[in-house]
Amino acid sequence: MNITVVAVGKLKEKYWVLANQEYEKRLSAYAKVKIVEVADEPTPDNPSAAQAEAIKAKEAVRILAQIKERDYVVALAIEGQAFTSEAWAEYFGRTASQGYSSFVFVIGGSLGLHRSVLERANLQLSFSKFTFPHQMMRVILLEQIYRGFRILRGEKYHK
Repeated sequence: MNITVVAVGKLKEKYWVLANQEYEKRLSAYAKVKIVEVADEPTPDNPSAAQAEAIKAKEAVRILAQIKERDYVVALAIEGQAFTSEAWAEYFGRTASQGYSSFVFVIGGSLGLHRSVLERANLQLSFSKFTFPHQMMRVILLEQIYRGFRILRGEKYHK
């Protein structure tokens, strides 16, 4: 199985880089993992609606260029579907058993994802109604994917 995380922006602080590397290493026992960072657009303070739309559209072009036709795309979105860890593992396992072997998880920039990315997604996934920094969200996402694999395999995990 192939897991790709497409994230707008780079990890800056060393502690996020180290946490990300730790979960990439843990996940490597279950899947081939690739992290793709696409450039974020400079965003002015208090952008107008038109500016925000233009910024998200430019980021969307970069994101969509990383997605292949047969990829199962999961876009992280506050308004998306929420799961428990167990329900997520079941959904993920069921989807993989339907013939999908390449999953792409998309984390947007500070303004979120453009509608073109959300429309391409097979699933819009919400971790919370809270907004998280994209650097933190990347680690949370990798941890939940890892946890999902452990649950599916009946391996011990922390509750």
